Amino acid sequence: MTEGPAEAGAESPADSPVAENPRLKEYDGEGITVTFEPRRCLHAAECVHGLPEVFDLSRRPWVLPDAAASERVAEVVRRCPSGALRYHPPADGGAEERPEVPTTVRRGPAGQLVVRGDLVVSGERGDRHETRVTLCGCGASRNQPYCDHSGRCAEPDDEVPGSR
Repeated sequence: MTEGPAEAGAESPADSPVAENPRLKEYDGEGITVTFEPRRCLHAAECVHGLPEVFDLSRRPWVLPDAAASERVAEVVRRCPSGALRYHPPADGGAEERPEVPTTVRRGPAGQLVVRGDLVVSGERGDRHETRVTLCGCGASRNQPYCDHSGRCAEPDDEVPGSR
């Protein structure tokens, strides 16, 4: 397991997610590796509600991929609307996350765009292949183009029933 930012001088394989994004945390399991990008997390809590034995904020490491069947872990990770949680198989094979077909775009109550599908998102780190993202709809995010709830997206919409 790799937890925390990649250390200066530490080598990651060039094709590893950690090499692509040094802020990415990686949790290796026997049948699945879960990655977490903290800056993208919008605290939807799909993970902790879906599999509390795997995702537990009160312990370190907070992700234990082997605490449930890898298929179940993958299913819960796919619920993460922001794409902060992702998964990939271990080096010896396994199922990759497949994008939803057709691609869907919906506007959240505060203006964010929740997008699922086969995506290429352009941002400060260049183009990234994604399957799930929540994009900023108000322009105030410090993590463009992703929503970080720092602008109007963080405020409840009084005109939308059930918002926040």
